[in-house]
Amino acid sequence: MTEAEEYPGFLKKGFTPFDPLWLARLTEEKVCRGLSRKYTDFYCTGVYGGISTGYAVGCCLRCVFCWVDFSRDFPDRFGQFYSPDEVADRLIANARRKRLSRLRISGGEPTLCKGHLLEVLGRIEGRGFLFILETNGILLGSDEGFARELAGYRDIHVRVSLKAGTAEGLEERTGAKGKFWELPCLMSAGERRNLLRRLRETGYRGYLEEEVCDPYRASLVRLKAAGYEIF
Repeated sequence: MTEAEEYPGFLKKGFTPFDPLWLARLTEEKVCRGLSRKYTDFYCTGVYGGISTGYAVGCCLRCVFCWVDFSRDFPDRFGQFYSPDEVADRLIANARRKRLSRLRISGGEPTLCKGHLLEVLGRIEGRGFLFILETNGILLGSDEGFARELAGYRDIHVRVSLKAGTAEGLEERTGAKGKFWELPCLMSAGERRNLLRRLRETGYRGYLEEEVCDPYRASLVRLKAAGYEIF
């Protein structure tokens, strides 16, 4: 695949790696409209002990193990645009209905449409909720100012999903060119050791959660298309 070709869906065997920052820009053209962003649903779920969730459209990676539905790969076909006010209101209303104290934007990559995310956070700040930001880290790693802006909010907890411990691992499982693996930083034992070593070198001594991939339908379709054996 070249950057002049059509918008990339899920990876297929023999794919050509892409620049994730290019894919982020291309995706934002489809899912961002001013300060509004595309979502498919708003609901509450039991993870984190109960959390109110906005299911966003679009991502800048193509992880073969991803659980998200196909709105990730085909953003033109899914969702509708919501303003920051509408998103914050829906998240909070659903949380209050279920007596929950945690909010998140999940599904797609929440750091796409930066202005939208910051406006949503501004409307949530100080209202008694914790916002959990689940991110692949690509856009935070490429923009130090973005991370500093997020650090200015008190009611936020950032969880970065580390996809691989080597450049080769990132390329194989996410489709992104391997040179980008250190931006966010399913891996082999050797990759895991390398990743942990690199984290220590940065001075990080915090909590590292290792996640097991569940066999969601979309995950199985993506793994099979990328050439993995499914049992």
